[in-house]
Amino acid sequence: MTAVPAGSGLLAEAQALLPGITAVRRTLHRAPELGLHLPRTQRTVLDALDGLGLTVTTGERLSSVTAVLDGARPGPTVLLRADMDALPQQEDTGLEFASEVPGTMHACGHDLHTAMLVGAARLLAARRADLAGRVVFMFQPAEETDGGARYMIEEGVLDTADGTGVTAAFALHVATRYDAGTLQVRPGPLLAASDLLRLTVRGRSGHASAPQLALDPVPVACEIVQAIQTMVTRTVSVFDPAVVTVASVHAGTTANIIPETAEIQGTVRTFTPATRHTVRENIARVARHVAAAHGAEADVDLVEGYPATVNDPAVTRAVRDTAAGLLGADLVHELPEPVMAAEDFSYVLQRVPGAMAFLGARPPGTPAEGAPDCHSSRVVFHEPVMATGAALHAAVALRLLADSPPASD
Repeated sequence: MTAVPAGSGLLAEAQALLPGITAVRRTLHRAPELGLHLPRTQRTVLDALDGLGLTVTTGERLSSVTAVLDGARPGPTVLLRADMDALPQQEDTGLEFASEVPGTMHACGHDLHTAMLVGAARLLAARRADLAGRVVFMFQPAEETDGGARYMIEEGVLDTADGTGVTAAFALHVATRYDAGTLQVRPGPLLAASDLLRLTVRGRSGHASAPQLALDPVPVACEIVQAIQTMVTRTVSVFDPAVVTVASVHAGTTANIIPETAEIQGTVRTFTPATRHTVRENIARVARHVAAAHGAEADVDLVEGYPATVNDPAVTRAVRDTAAGLLGADLVHELPEPVMAAEDFSYVLQRVPGAMAFLGARPPGTPAEGAPDCHSSRVVFHEPVMATGAALHAAVALRLLADSPPASD
């Protein structure tokens, strides 16, 4: 990891806190939990925040934690967010603190996110006397599944007692595709909207030796998969991209029976509402018409998922400038293009100007080519970057409070 300037008090303090932050992370990593209900994770967070003088509440429909730090003087409200849930996969890292829960793993770095935000809370609580405004620490379940951010918004995480509400928001996501200790920012669209595609082709079953007496849904399904790919390349502008991936095709039970149905599942990724609508409409049209051409039927179910994660330009600029001052400008990079993954922090950004950024966490000495990244059972993150993340959370909050907050461009 490239050395960072030594002149930042926040960085030095965060590095001193690193052993405690690491202990929180490893506790979470050993005991990962899925979905909306994370009782052990919630307890770990509550214990880690104890004694900081925060106003702490927990969720009603989910195991969330909302902690509010009130500064010494009135002012705006800045929200910092960390997601806490894990993924349903078996860990294969060999770490000494590997998951002790079979089939469940922190493979997306949410354990680091949570520990970094605990570190930021400790840094900012020590500066309470200098704060004009308040900081909301949003510890959120179910980013990977049910959109826990939406539940927390419904339960009031963006509301304040004085009625002004949260005025700016920030989140970090670790990634091993980037060098450890670097920050990747981007104004505008950062992550895609994500929709679930479920499609059932209905034919007529029969004996495999006499396909003319049946209506085989398998070749129809295969043709639909190919036709959808062609549809994307011929109806979607390359300057407003879309990705449709069919990840599951299932039909039949054995080799000599033509099945009644063939089922397709996949994902649709887009950045703008117009293209999202167009692609969804075109998938349904292509699937039904291809099936009809063969005398079959296609039932199309497109389940709307997370919206696109769109960073506010002014807040992104504040994050970039703050990071450059904290880490050094050579460690702060602007992404040339968005990423097709999806995030439910998008629900926060629909309501509040804010930004998400990527914190590089690839272990030094690990080649960039082929390094296991988020959602890999073998992903390993460089733990010292948690000091960088905690300091950056705190520095961005201080900057946004001082800016009161920046207005959107």
